[in-house]
Amino acid sequence: MTKFTLADLDAIIAKRADSNDEMSYTRKLIGKGVAKCAQKLGEEAVEAAIAAVQQDRDELTGEAADVLYHLLVVLKVADVALEDVMEELARRTGQTGLEEKASRLQD
Repeated sequence: MTKFTLADLDAIIAKRADSNDEMSYTRKLIGKGVAKCAQKLGEEAVEAAIAAVQQDRDELTGEAADVLYHLLVVLKVADVALEDVMEELARRTGQTGLEEKASRLQD
C-alpha cells in the first residue's frame, strides 16, 4: 500500500477547491463558507466520539478519516496552512503537555 499523508489530502483538497468541477463535494462545501465547513467538522467529530465510546473500531476508522478531511477543508476555507499547524505541533512536542498547557494559560 502506498503511503498516503495529510499533505497529500491537503493538496487534493486545494486542487478540488479551485476546480470548476460541479460534481466536486469539496468545491461545493468550500463554496458554502467557513460556517458550513465548521459545522460539518463538528458533526464528524461527534460521530467519531460516539464510535470511540461504542468501541466500534471500523466505524471509528471511517469517522476519523471524515474528521481529518473536514478539518483540512476548514483550514483551507479559513486560509490556515497545514504546514503552520504541523509547525505548531512540532513546537508543542518539544515540551511536556503540562508545560505546553501552562504556557498557553500564561499568554
